[in-house]
Amino acid sequence: MQIGSGVTVTYVDGLCTITGPKGTLMKKFSDEIEITIADGIVTFNPRRDSVSNRALWGTYASHVENMILGVTTPFVKKLILEGVGFKSDVAGQNLNLALGFSHPVIVPIPEGLTVTAEKNNITVTGIDKESVGQFTAKVRSLKKPEPYKGKGFRYDSEVIRRKQGKKSA
Repeated sequence: MQIGSGVTVTYVDGLCTITGPKGTLMKKFSDEIEITIADGIVTFNPRRDSVSNRALWGTYASHVENMILGVTTPFVKKLILEGVGFKSDVAGQNLNLALGFSHPVIVPIPEGLTVTAEKNNITVTGIDKESVGQFTAKVRSLKKPEPYKGKGFRYDSEVIRRKQGKKSA
């Protein structure tokens, strides 16, 4: 895998550190996969041939690739909140949501993520793909879209299959 310009990758004792213009990411890897960095290229080789090592081989390559991409251009996920009376806003390090419950739902924003809420569009931005995806999935799980009116959180590219309501006699 090619390392872009302005990005440095170091691997010492199972800890991979990737530094770029947007920040630094660190991840611990097991020693079952040998990671070598030479001439601006990161290579992965399993130390012994087994089913679990072949699975880790591609997984580790994907993790490092996502880390390299993240320190150059941040990852962005967008959520759309649909429904009458549903509101969202960011106050400090908390995402405040009114989702039709008897109480407001307050979700703490993890370190390293930037969350903006305009009208009912929530945008999550960060350099770590895993934490961006995990946070948006956590927020979406608070009010999943229902199939009759489409109320709830949905991703901006997600299509909700609608069901027909009750038929009147």
